[in-house]
Amino acid sequence: MNEREIEYFISSWKLIPGSGGVFDVWVNGELIFSKKEVGRHAEPGEVRAGIMKALETIRPADFELASK
Repeated sequence: MNEREIEYFISSWKLIPGSGGVFDVWVNGELIFSKKEVGRHAEPGEVRAGIMKALETIRPADFELASK
């Protein structure tokens, strides 16, 4: 699934900054990444991978954009 296709399945997303440089990333009410929880910055691609994993549960297996 590419970035354009992701838009069809995200009803809301939030990046919530906290004090001391920590932040949480929420998508459709699900916590995707919490810097405070894991105690480090996200690795390259880690947040995107979390988003994709969360969307796998709601995206139909046969989903294709009409514009393809």
